[in-house]
Amino acid sequence: MEVTIRAAKIKDHERISEIFDHPYVVAQSSQHPYLGADRVSTLFQDRNENAVVLVAEVEGRVQGYIGIDLNTKPRSKHVASFGMAVHPEIHGKGVGSRLLKEAIDLVDNWLNIVRLELTVYTDNTHGISLYKKFGFKIEGESKFAAFKAGDYIGLYRMARIHPEFNQKKSGL
Repeated sequence: MEVTIRAAKIKDHERISEIFDHPYVVAQSSQHPYLGADRVSTLFQDRNENAVVLVAEVEGRVQGYIGIDLNTKPRSKHVASFGMAVHPEIHGKGVGSRLLKEAIDLVDNWLNIVRLELTVYTDNTHGISLYKKFGFKIEGESKFAAFKAGDYIGLYRMARIHPEFNQKKSGL
């Protein structure tokens, strides 16, 4: 199966909306059900030049996305965060790995990012496993941090430090 990673286009927002609307994806995202294509389009258009959105295409159809938000604060420009989703019909086929691999290459080799971070629900075992596979570590847990499906749930804060970053030099 060939996966093509490319920059998102406005025409992709409708398909990204379909991915967001899937019950499994809704349950693992910070968004609520029934966002609709207009709201998803607004979410992506509200991002500025300090964000990069990539999509994964399989056989000409967008099957996933990753959005990287670059920090604009002067003392935190070395930090970025991201969110991603892959349509459940294609889970386990390497699409998430391809998206994350491309995002890591981008932040490591082009954007001068030292720390890449995210939050993930504590029950999202597939996501946590994927992030750990790429060197992310759980740094902490926020208990009762979100409300989903009628109950409160925790979030893990995870991060990956660029493997060639010299932590001794920075005093960390």
